[in-house]
Amino acid sequence: MLILRGSQIARLWLMPAIACRARFGAVCALIALNVLAQMPARCQQRFEVASVRVNRAKRCMGPWDFSVANGAVNAVNAPLLRIVSRAYGLTDDRVSGPAWLDSECYDIHSKAAGNATRLELMGMLRELLKERFHMAARLESDERPVFVLSVEKGGSKLRPYGEGSEVAASQQGILFMARHMPDLCERIGKVTGRPVIDRTGLEGDFMIVLRYVASPSGDPAGSETDIVAAVREQLGLQLHSQRGLVDVLKVDRIEKVPTPN
Repeated sequence: MLILRGSQIARLWLMPAIACRARFGAVCALIALNVLAQMPARCQQRFEVASVRVNRAKRCMGPWDFSVANGAVNAVNAPLLRIVSRAYGLTDDRVSGPAWLDSECYDIHSKAAGNATRLELMGMLRELLKERFHMAARLESDERPVFVLSVEKGGSKLRPYGEGSEVAASQQGILFMARHMPDLCERIGKVTGRPVIDRTGLEGDFMIVLRYVASPSGDPAGSETDIVAAVREQLGLQLHSQRGLVDVLKVDRIEKVPTPN
């Protein structure tokens, strides 16, 4: 008798989603993601150990951190909005829910049994959100103006994290600093007012430093032009304007206080 692990079943569900996206775009892939979200609990993998606590010391003041490495997911003083968006592979602006999601911060320390992949770990994090915060959410598709972020023909100019991390802000420009590609997409999205879809294929930790001069009049169109040029010249990346289907997560229910460890 053939016995499949939860991760293997998930891959079987994802295979038609990948082929479907190639032929029909984002809509059918979104359907497959919703099917995955509704799979029976016995098919879902869970962390071997997990600790979830409200951060009462910093209360969202000061730096936060979210990391995925070596079969573990850790968050320190991280807004619940950020944890939810990372679990679903989205940027913060593509998650809608209670206003307090961005002002309540938590510490999460979790570890999987064995050498789980990032995809598997994010699935476990989604299960953790359901179990500990009683979260109920649904993915929908919305067409809107977007930017697609890709790598220039000459290659990216991003440096590995830790190289030249001491950078001072200047009066001539606004300084963006980010470590991961989703963080960069969020920051660009806040300036341009558009979701930014990452198509760079770049993974890992980078020292992302971006300066741009905002439009003196505060005109969003001017700022948009400035940051497109800055991204190309300083990071070796391109922003392409287009309309596209964007996955949006709508949180219908979620609790502030997680169930005890």
